[in-house]
Amino acid sequence: MNEIIRKRKSTRKYNTEKLDTATLESVKVQIADLVPLYPNIKYSVEIVEKTKSFIGGVSAPHYLLFGSEEKDGYLENIGFVGQQLDLFFSEAGLGSCWLGLSKPHEKEASLLPFVICMSFGKPLESPHRNVSDFKRKPLSEMSDGTDERLEAARLAPSGANAQNWFFVADNGKIHCYCKKLNFITGLMFNKMSYIDLGIALCHIYKESDTFHYQKETTPPEKNGYIYMGTVT
Repeated sequence: MNEIIRKRKSTRKYNTEKLDTATLESVKVQIADLVPLYPNIKYSVEIVEKTKSFIGGVSAPHYLLFGSEEKDGYLENIGFVGQQLDLFFSEAGLGSCWLGLSKPHEKEASLLPFVICMSFGKPLESPHRNVSDFKRKPLSEMSDGTDERLEAARLAPSGANAQNWFFVADNGKIHCYCKKLNFITGLMFNKMSYIDLGIALCHIYKESDTFHYQKETTPPEKNGYIYMGTVT
């Protein structure tokens, strides 16, 4: 498995010192080279130094603001491209964290609708951990069938560590699902669940020799879950 996937962790405590120009330029290069899940969906990634957050929010020297046109699959797409940056930060020895409860200042808002934020900067503690330190559901609770790439998906971060996804491995294909939430929890967590699936798909992508994702016309049904797409 990709070594960074095996050891990355979310960073919530940062050195307040801003990153040097060369490092920020390397981040911009990574942003320009992102591979989207859906190439037909326009999205944006902006580097800013301030956000609005709820009490207890993460304080970091830099943030990424993700924006997107609102088309079918845009939330998964943002999770997919954003996790590529999360893994880049970890590999570079920097810290990062998805922030579901932060918003941009109006003057820093993109022309595209805001989706989610990510903090990044120099961590006060190591941005890495041992694979035994991950607190995740066992594969048996989130998948049927066998595919070695599913372990990478299992280690993906998710909002409140909910892991509201399910995968069905079938002869090289991976059918992907999101948990059906009731009306109240859906209002709060559906958006994040779809972003989380994109994050997990990024880990599958990193473990794949070839990767293609699309919706099939007759996918297997999974009781209690919504079919989202299939990796081939």
